[in-house]
Amino acid sequence: MSPFELKDELIKLASGSENRLMLNAGRGNPNFLATLPRRAFFRLGLFATAEAELSYSYMPHGVGGLPQIDGIEARFERFTSEHRDQPGVLFLAKCLSYVRDQLGLPASAFLHEMVEGILGVNYPVPPRMLRVSEQVVREYIVKEMIGGFIPAGTVDLFAVEGGTAAMTYIFHSLQQNGLLKRGDKVAIGMPAFTPYIEIPELEEFGLDQVHIDADPHANWQYPDAELEKLKDPAIKIFFCINPSNPASVKMDDRSLETVARIVSESRPDLFILTDDVYGTFADDFRSLFAICPRNTMLVYSFSKYFGATGWRLGVIAAHKDSVFDKALEALPDETKASLSRRYGTLLPDVKSLKFIDRIVADSRTVALNHTAGLSTPQQVQMVLFSLFALMDESDGYKTELKKLVRRREAALYRELGVAPEHDLNAVEYYTLLDLEELARKIHGDDFAAWVKAKFSSGDLLFRIAKETGIVLLPGKGFGTKQPAARVSLANLNEYEYASIGRSLRAMADQYYEEFKESKEGTQSSPKKAT
Repeated sequence: MSPFELKDELIKLASGSENRLMLNAGRGNPNFLATLPRRAFFRLGLFATAEAELSYSYMPHGVGGLPQIDGIEARFERFTSEHRDQPGVLFLAKCLSYVRDQLGLPASAFLHEMVEGILGVNYPVPPRMLRVSEQVVREYIVKEMIGGFIPAGTVDLFAVEGGTAAMTYIFHSLQQNGLLKRGDKVAIGMPAFTPYIEIPELEEFGLDQVHIDADPHANWQYPDAELEKLKDPAIKIFFCINPSNPASVKMDDRSLETVARIVSESRPDLFILTDDVYGTFADDFRSLFAICPRNTMLVYSFSKYFGATGWRLGVIAAHKDSVFDKALEALPDETKASLSRRYGTLLPDVKSLKFIDRIVADSRTVALNHTAGLSTPQQVQMVLFSLFALMDESDGYKTELKKLVRRREAALYRELGVAPEHDLNAVEYYTLLDLEELARKIHGDDFAAWVKAKFSSGDLLFRIAKETGIVLLPGKGFGTKQPAARVSLANLNEYEYASIGRSLRAMADQYYEEFKESKEGTQSSPKKAT
């Protein structure tokens, strides 16, 4: 079973006693969130509703009309001035100033797009992403994921319903356009988020997996020997999570440079797909998109950093001059003819249709392309999240979140009685408890060997759930080769992680007593007569 289905069984066990609190450390959903851009969203909604009522002010019974762009800046400035004492309003005023004065975008067009967007009165136009919204969010993606290493204007975005929708759409379009076929090889950076291991195995894809294994003894970095596998021309795509899940470390500079060298010297045709959702929790993060922009399709979700899993906000980013488009040009004439029939209702010259725009069309079975796209209120919240981060020049919000998860990690390991390993590339959104190594650090090599021989990692997780009420996810479900448990450091409070650490330590001590008794029993048992 997938660890995400297994967790339901663990929760049942952990919830079995009325005398204790069940602690679910298996969920990646954070218990923190960005409040200011949410306040701004609701305040903006009030202004937008007033704009709608202004259009049809002569009609009673709550009827409004489409907001007008003429004079919208003056009306907005009056609104922010009259309500500046209300939380979120001053932030909205600063957003308009930043968009106009720092990003150089037309203020009236931005305001009108936000007002229409939050009211949800039109289909998303363009369906890939609202025009001004794309420019704002692109600045955020370039700043946070790419580090400003490439011009923002060279990046196209498609706003989608979170990172999972992005992956679904991308794999579907790769298949529909003949860029991935049954039996093709896909390289996956391991360990990995379990669904990403399962997608290529589905009947409709039938892809052959090549694992690029991170080394747990090298702080979960990919050895050069593993990355060298990407030189195999049969591998069509390298699929990875950076920073990783569940190991929660970013790719170091050596790994990034190795991939860049392989692409430059051996694999200029390699597709790279990177999920960078945890990048904002890392120090000095750089995506693979920063070093191999033409080869890379970047997926980013706003869910973890802004505490917005329920909003379903994500983007797909592609370079305007990508190898995905080059691969479309190189397809056989027969395949091109088939694709011309598939997309022919969208435009006369199908060969000019970019791969990212094909993803948009395929997300609505092509025929419904005109109704594609993320809902406009969702796009507005995405814009406000982006502006919140862009205007936070001191990175105050980011610093607080990093301190938050690191304090939780410290509390967990402190009560375990084990010092966490400090690594500059660690993100600490999750932590992997290597069960054998943990036993060794607590009570020595012999105890660790006994634990490994006596229990499987699955046994231990079920015992932990039943005996302590703690839910952890199995590392092997994510592709780790050693028995391990993934602990999310995002969804509980600090004292609860301390409680988890104490409970796990008490359980380890209890098993150590059992180990000592078994050892003493073995030593004292008489030898059999020969």
